[in-house]
Amino acid sequence: MIDSNKSFSIAVCLAVPDQHDKSMRLSQKLSIPLVSHDTDEYEFLLLYSADGLTLKHTGENGFEPIMVSFTSPTMTYRIKYGGGRSQALARAVGLKKGWQPTVIDATAGLGRDGFILACLGCHVHMLERSPILAALLEDALQRASGSEQLSEIIEKSMRFSETDSIDFLQKLQQEDYPDVIYLDPMYPERIKSSLVKKEMRILRGLAGNDKDAEELLTIALVRARNRVVVKRPRLAQTLGSRAPSHQIIGKTSRFDVYLI
Repeated sequence: MIDSNKSFSIAVCLAVPDQHDKSMRLSQKLSIPLVSHDTDEYEFLLLYSADGLTLKHTGENGFEPIMVSFTSPTMTYRIKYGGGRSQALARAVGLKKGWQPTVIDATAGLGRDGFILACLGCHVHMLERSPILAALLEDALQRASGSEQLSEIIEKSMRFSETDSIDFLQKLQQEDYPDVIYLDPMYPERIKSSLVKKEMRILRGLAGNDKDAEELLTIALVRARNRVVVKRPRLAQTLGSRAPSHQIIGKTSRFDVYLI
């Protein structure tokens, strides 16, 4: 159910007639209205197109529709030219030859980093508590599972749960502790936010500011077998009071690595 305290309105839009049953099920699952046509009565619309489930902003502010896709040209390029196991993300989780770690991506969001890790050989369990982001992510995983190139990765190396990560980790049995817990909490909001980051502004509106990120890090540090990795803006403060074991710093972001 969508949090009624959120500062936005949203509905499922029946954009394609043959998706009526699917749209109705999504409307019922999220407990939000189902509308029969495109309307600006709601700030956001979720709609099934020929390409997949899309989140559309109805205002005239330049926000592009958001759709999670693991087969998009952007993701294909990143997989092919992103640096493989030498890229910062892979080095942060400690990926190396002969070691295929289990990873809990506790703040999956749009699933990009979790998917990259799975493509690099990790066994990834993605967690996301926002019902809307979870719906977008589940739709993307379902579509990717039908891809000849990705079906095996999705089936053998990826899992997804719509759940609160703190609650999930607290209930985790010791035999199920992962090698790595990966955290990418919502970045601190900057006063001078870049228009290039419009997507992030939408995601912040949907998922909130992750005010419990420090609590999540605390529980992650006692549930990971090998390390916890926290993705942060390059110049942001570390999350919590504990200093990371080391950092991998890029142009705009960095990875704080906490070895167990």
